[in-house]
Amino acid sequence: MAEYHHGVRVVEINEGTRPIRTVSTAVIGLLATAPEAAAAVAAALTLEFQNSNSGVTFTAVTAGRAGNNLRVRYRDPGEAESALTVTVRDGQDISIRLATDIDGEIITTAEDIVTAINGDADASALVEAAAAGTGAGLVAPRSYTNLTGGQDEPFPLGEPVLVTDPYRAKDQAGTEGTLARALDAITDHTRTLMVVIRVEEAEDDANATKANIIEAIPKLLTAEQAVGVKPRILGVPELDDADVTAELVGVAQKLRAFVYAYARGAQTIEEAAAYRDQFGAREVMIVWPEFTGFDTATESTRNLSAVARALGLRAKIDQETGWHKTLSNVAVNGVTGISQPVHWDLQDPNTDAGYLNANEVTTLIRRDGFCFWGSRTCSSDPLFAFENYTRTAQVLADTIAEAHMWAVDKPMHPSLVKDIIEGINAKFRELIRRGYILGGEAWFDPELNSPEVLKDGRLFIDYDYTPVPPLENLMFQQRITDRYLLDFADRVAAA
Repeated sequence: MAEYHHGVRVVEINEGTRPIRTVSTAVIGLLATAPEAAAAVAAALTLEFQNSNSGVTFTAVTAGRAGNNLRVRYRDPGEAESALTVTVRDGQDISIRLATDIDGEIITTAEDIVTAINGDADASALVEAAAAGTGAGLVAPRSYTNLTGGQDEPFPLGEPVLVTDPYRAKDQAGTEGTLARALDAITDHTRTLMVVIRVEEAEDDANATKANIIEAIPKLLTAEQAVGVKPRILGVPELDDADVTAELVGVAQKLRAFVYAYARGAQTIEEAAAYRDQFGAREVMIVWPEFTGFDTATESTRNLSAVARALGLRAKIDQETGWHKTLSNVAVNGVTGISQPVHWDLQDPNTDAGYLNANEVTTLIRRDGFCFWGSRTCSSDPLFAFENYTRTAQVLADTIAEAHMWAVDKPMHPSLVKDIIEGINAKFRELIRRGYILGGEAWFDPELNSPEVLKDGRLFIDYDYTPVPPLENLMFQQRITDRYLLDFADRVAAA
């Protein structure tokens, strides 16, 4: 029997479709070296008074933002003949009880403070004290004051870091290594979120550097938990070879991300095609050769990573056009040449570019500027031959799955199933209108969802979709005819 109530009640029934938000795709995952990257900055505090030589500077022993939580105070004991003591509370509050004479006057000098802090095990584990002057001046009581200015290392080795301002990150990367050049290539095209993992560059030992890269690549899998975003456009500019790319592809498959890799070591179109044959995954595109351009760090024209520019351009296309558009035939910024001569002709398939594209290598051409030419992946499955076919599959899978966490563990009434299907179909209609897919539909299959399956708490929702094919091969059929001469006399008379 319902509880008695004389009045009005409102019972919320939260049914109906939920809006589905497309997952973020323009998030770059980048591994690079930066031997001169900015270091962490230690927090510090200087306490001084009107008395000359009374200043003491406290510097955090451990550099980083954590030092900004440290506090120091000078406390008047309020009694005569008190001894100088140091107490640390909660692992961050340093309280200094000042010494007094027989009349209760404070007799502690700055040098006394320095000696007491550096001689106390707990306090010296947190800060280092130094006199700002001779240290002979008397100090005075001071309430708790925080150390300030502590900054974490922007690119700690082997750890994923979220970069929201690539321009500032470029200033922190130094000039040595690959990170600064990669950031420059990306910022030539767009400003986007990035997950950067800095790896240690072993001096004069390429294999050791490669080992560091391969060891760091799996950290991309935990980036979402560590920094809150999932990288979906992956690359290791200037440092990728077959071993690195193979490892990166394995991670990309788990992340539903896409890899751009260079045909490292290839000097000819045949070698580039042979390099591509090492891979059979839909999640990778091989590019060859490199771009060239002016490098301000070396003050010279040099090879510029095509992979780095592919990362930046891919993010730009995602932001401005969409993930359904391939990388091919879009102007590349910040370059002035191509590192190897590549013969290309728009109408002739028997060219270097035609050979590379036929062998599923994306190449570089010059036509109204410079651009990538080719849309093919390394997929062994023709269903995912094109870059945008793979990315459409990835985006739809994550978008639909991530949008339905709300439905997990809810009572499985028919209305819940209907809400899920209607929500997916509403999203498909939006994507069709915006040109991201040609069609798509979700439905409930009663044969697949047998009573035994439903009783076990399982539910199957089917959906299909059609990606947008890129216009790779445009053919015009030109004919010569006399039919426009049939009325020639009439047109002469009318003229």
